[in-house]
Amino acid sequence: MRDMFHSIIFRTILWIALPFLMFTSSTAAQPLQIMVFGDSLSTGFELEEGQDFATVLKRKLLADGYDVLVWNDSGDGDTSADGLARIDMALEHHPDLVIVELGANDMLNHEDPKVTYHNLDAIILKFQAQGAHVILAGMFSLPKYGPYYVVGFNNIYPTLARARHVPLYPFFLQGVYGHASLMMEDKEHPNALGVVRMVQGIAPLVERSLKSIAAHRTAKVSHR
Repeated sequence: MRDMFHSIIFRTILWIALPFLMFTSSTAAQPLQIMVFGDSLSTGFELEEGQDFATVLKRKLLADGYDVLVWNDSGDGDTSADGLARIDMALEHHPDLVIVELGANDMLNHEDPKVTYHNLDAIILKFQAQGAHVILAGMFSLPKYGPYYVVGFNNIYPTLARARHVPLYPFFLQGVYGHASLMMEDKEHPNALGVVRMVQGIAPLVERSLKSIAAHRTAKVSHR
């Protein structure tokens, strides 16, 4: 009789808890969605299919054991203003993590750093308002624009990262720019080997962010 009573209680508890357990398991099992929101440095400009930054990053993360989907929402020639103009469409994907990589074309167009800062700030705030984590990929100005412009432009990214509390990868082309073997003939865009080097550089920061997001997701589900 006592065993039957315990069995009934166990089945009742299991019946009550099962939907929650199934929800928790399915939520935790969903792949994390990463969006690369950038310009031609990310699109795979003049590279073969599968050699773009987002695809190479996805292969790296999968090889390291991360369950992810990676969207490449980048546009050749895009400025920070172009990114801001199309952000509503990007938000429809509801990414968990966004790598914001814009500003190089602003610099090449000699855009006022204050304008670039404002646009990037608005982009970050929109993604954060939807609950996405953001990594800011920085850029440096070419010296030819003079010291005043260089200082103003180069300060955009660290200042913005501090203000919005987002991780900063200081220079998206770190270890690539200036190395002929890793750059296209135009000396502006990475070749296939350059993209691999870029992914290797930023991957540790991306993986730290993914671990943080996964831990936050697990904690949030367990408290429901």
